[in-house]
Amino acid sequence: MTYCIAVSLKDGLVLTSDSRTNAGIDNVSTYGKMHAFTTASDRKIILLSAGNLATTQAVIDQLKRDIKEQAEVNLDSVTYLSEAADYLGHISVEKQRRHADSGQSSFNPSATFILAGQIGQEPHGAYLVYPEGNCITTSRQTPYLQIGENKYGKPVLDRFLKIDTSLHEAGRCCLISMDSTMRSNASVGAPVELLIYHKDSLALDEYYCFQEDNEYLIQLRRMWHEKLKEAFATLPQFSKDDSRPLPVSC
Repeated sequence: MTYCIAVSLKDGLVLTSDSRTNAGIDNVSTYGKMHAFTTASDRKIILLSAGNLATTQAVIDQLKRDIKEQAEVNLDSVTYLSEAADYLGHISVEKQRRHADSGQSSFNPSATFILAGQIGQEPHGAYLVYPEGNCITTSRQTPYLQIGENKYGKPVLDRFLKIDTSLHEAGRCCLISMDSTMRSNASVGAPVELLIYHKDSLALDEYYCFQEDNEYLIQLRRMWHEKLKEAFATLPQFSKDDSRPLPVSC
């Protein structure tokens, strides 16, 4: 299982991913889900991937090959991020179809991607590309996207992320979201990758990789747990005086 987050804010982007793959309890390994495409100087594009590992690797290999061979459409030639997302969706669908045609009835080739970054002077942004090839982007009301095991880490994102949240606040929020997911699902795990992109910089120079035993990650986890317990202890109690017998149905 995988968990990845992309946050598109007024001041830039925050991208977070775990690095664990799970093909059964006896087959757990580490594989990064954050992939940077930086061959063109006027753009920075990052992919986050979730789903079938064979499909995601095939898609990423094709993207790199198209750049190297200067295909008519590639990540270095598109003008807009939305165009890049459509192109990615087309390649993903084609790779899934080839794997599905292999005849293995139990094989699920589906993969989901987040494409984020900035091209030239166009606005920075992020797109979620579904297995079917279609895509969505963020909004002012919901400035983040998730792929993979998204249910455990969603509440903290909903509560704290706004379009004008600072990049480092959003980074901490994403790490808490990731920790909540790792706590509830053992198939999501460290190393945790975090990338903060400052708008219009066209530089990927603020990257973090947190191992399971990283001191900051341990401190963040401990303080979040302690503060939650403190907040819970101060919640108002309901009164037994407001109760009544359970109604008995006929």
